[in-house]
Amino acid sequence: MTTLQPYFTPETIEARSFEIIDSEVPEPRPFAGAQWEIARRLIHTSADFDLLNHIAFHPQAVEAGLNALGNGCTVFTDTEMARSGMPLRRMEPLGCTVQCLLNRPDVVAAAKTNGTTRAHAAMDAARGELQGCIMAIGNAPTALIRLMEHLAAGGLAPALIIGMPVGFVNAAESKELLVGQTAVPYITIRGRKGGSPLAAATVNALAEMALRT
Repeated sequence: MTTLQPYFTPETIEARSFEIIDSEVPEPRPFAGAQWEIARRLIHTSADFDLLNHIAFHPQAVEAGLNALGNGCTVFTDTEMARSGMPLRRMEPLGCTVQCLLNRPDVVAAAKTNGTTRAHAAMDAARGELQGCIMAIGNAPTALIRLMEHLAAGGLAPALIIGMPVGFVNAAESKELLVGQTAVPYITIRGRKGGSPLAAATVNALAEMALRT
């Protein structure tokens, strides 16, 4: 017979989940400190311990993300799912806003006119606002590829890129482009895995740490 555990509130469920994750990934862990807080939240979101084999941090990623959030940055996302996964209770106290440009009329029109994806067009629409922002990409490789093209051309750079597009066509390749550059801090999940919930979870982990400072 299955014995249900007596955890009934979101806070106690989350705390118990983190305890279980900590117990199932004994020391020495592949990540420590703030990096472990982020990795642990990614496992919590997905129940996928294999992510530990694929998460990659730029050396300045955590510092850059915390500084950006502490300065009240804009977080751009490539999906409404990711945007809705970053609750106002975390963002508003930091003075941060979250935007998804995917459904903005000019983005929709540009994608149709140019025969591109809306994610590609959204990166074009955001390119003048990238400096100091966090770019959280959890779905579309085309968004990350277009962002990397802007950077290669000398365009404005985000403070942090969370690059976690998911899938089989150019997902892994787009993340290798991200890891291959060292100028802009990033957090990524190499290979095919990723997704909007994981991109949002990464921002949430950083926001929780920023709120404690």
